[in-house]
Amino acid sequence: MPVGTSWWAAIVLLAACSGSNAISPADSTSTTGTQMTSGLLPDWYKAFAGTGVTVKVDGSFVVITTTDLPDHKSPYFGAGNANYEGYNGTNKNFQINPNVIQSQRMTFRIPISPTRLSTPSPTPLGPIGVATNGVAIFNQYAGPNQPLTGEINSFDQYNGHPQMTGVYHYHVEPTWLTRNSREALVGVLLDGYPVYGPIENGVLVSTANLDAAHGHISATREFPQGIYHYHTTSDAPYINGSGFAGTPGTVSQ
Repeated sequence: MPVGTSWWAAIVLLAACSGSNAISPADSTSTTGTQMTSGLLPDWYKAFAGTGVTVKVDGSFVVITTTDLPDHKSPYFGAGNANYEGYNGTNKNFQINPNVIQSQRMTFRIPISPTRLSTPSPTPLGPIGVATNGVAIFNQYAGPNQPLTGEINSFDQYNGHPQMTGVYHYHVEPTWLTRNSREALVGVLLDGYPVYGPIENGVLVSTANLDAAHGHISATREFPQGIYHYHTTSDAPYINGSGFAGTPGTVSQ
């Protein structure tokens, strides 16, 4: 909380964020992997944890800092690395790309209270959100207006890969995070709206069930009163469609 801001003012600010799209705070904790620090953190952000992941509140933003290192093994760690694992997925067309995972320093500033836009704001290339394990989420393009048609064959067994500077990321469902439940919360986009796996209430979600931005409003485990949220799907655009449904925050590297 900024110096000089009273605790009562902070409560009033958060209480003003009502309605089906609001995110309410639970208790006064934030996570840094195994550490706990003070701050009014919405309860659902406790899912964002792991080595190199720090979550805190700064004014009206949740700030997630991450090294972008996945908490699972991958062929992209490189032979000899303790986290190396050869490809053992199901894609018979898998071809490893020449890049190697490298530690990053990414800071995501995400609005605590998302604000819907009348028209989605186009997403950029590069990070558009962050998964619960601290890995960056990218959009549905391999490059400017280039679909993932060929690049998808370089995704490892957990559907991630690094780009040329070693930034590991997911364009599609991160199967490591949905291995126990495909209804799981898997991340958040820069606009503050959560991302879930491809199952909702036991039913497989497809792009046809979602709006242009690849989301909809319904109840979830974290938001029983309902909230706008995105879903991963097996068909394009996979995570996000025409852009951010809400006003996006920022990411710096």
